Amino acid sequence: MRRLLSSLLLLACAGAAFAQNPGELQPLPAVPPPPPEMIPFDAALEPQVTIKKRDSDTVEEYRVDGQLYMIKVTPANGAPPYYLVDQQGNGNFMRMETMDGGVRVPQWVIRTF
Repeated sequence: MRRLLSSLLLLACAGAAFAQNPGELQPLPAVPPPPPEMIPFDAALEPQVTIKKRDSDTVEEYRVDGQLYMIKVTPANGAPPYYLVDQQGNGNFMRMETMDGGVRVPQWVIRTF
């Protein structure tokens, strides 16, 4: 009984699909999409980078609108650089070893050619 009902339902759906007349369908006009809005360039949003040599380390200071928000310190002895970041904008800097935010994307080699 179930097979009969499912077969009838399938035939009804197939019949409805074939009942449409493809001659009535019209293609959409080929209109290109509008270009994205261009945001005007604002030089105040570009960071100003000041590079200084202190002792044997290289210090890069990043500022926006004159406010210091990040310092990158590169030691001369070959150690990896570290960052001092002002996250709240109150002048208290936190040391960060990397700037990746803690997200680790897997980068496995699946196959090489």
